[in-house]
Amino acid sequence: MTQQQLTAITTLTATLEVVTGLRIGAGDSEMHIGGVDNTVIKHPHTQSPYIPGSSLKGKMRSLLEWRSGAVKEEALGWNDYEKATGAVQAEVKRILQLFGISGDAKLPIEDITTIGPTRISFWDCNLNPAWEAQIREDNFSLTEVKSENRINRISGVAEHPRQTERVPAGAQFDFRLSVKKLAGDSDDLLSTVLQGLKLLELDSVGGSGSRGYGKVKFVNLQIDGQDAQARLDAVKPFGG
Repeated sequence: MTQQQLTAITTLTATLEVVTGLRIGAGDSEMHIGGVDNTVIKHPHTQSPYIPGSSLKGKMRSLLEWRSGAVKEEALGWNDYEKATGAVQAEVKRILQLFGISGDAKLPIEDITTIGPTRISFWDCNLNPAWEAQIREDNFSLTEVKSENRINRISGVAEHPRQTERVPAGAQFDFRLSVKKLAGDSDDLLSTVLQGLKLLELDSVGGSGSRGYGKVKFVNLQIDGQDAQARLDAVKPFGG
């Protein structure tokens, strides 16, 4: 059996800046008369909005799987790696190394060690303390409520009004993730992570991205404390 040794843990940090109103739902269990229909997720003690690491991880993985050309209804797994060939197989392998394989997959130890343990870990993104303190000092709200409705195509009348809460454009969150490196891992894994960040910038985070919600950008990116913003800015996830 191949021996696997952890040789390094690389940390990426940045400011995640909201470019257009961002909404990640709270999953309210009840509605209140006159209240907001769709609220954003907030810290239960401070009521400050935050971005769950799981939301970023899931969206990044989805975008990378779409880019690989091997995307399907479920997350990619070992069988997809075996079926793929050439460059697609290499990309599927990197995705599985970064994001892992479902624990339901009953694989022999030889196959498990081909991929190894999950390399990437995301943290929840809390509001940048300095940004939040300034907003509170100025007596501004940490969220906004946007009115929406549906337009009847025949009559042209607005119907079914609803109130949607969003984190406003300009909000700043502290972003952090780490990438484990095992003996034998190539630098391509970190490159794939940067490509995933660029895909998030090109697409969206949270709900209603097709309606303009959730555009974000990463600024002041650092890798292990060293400035890496130019490296991210130069990423072309589709080649060229």
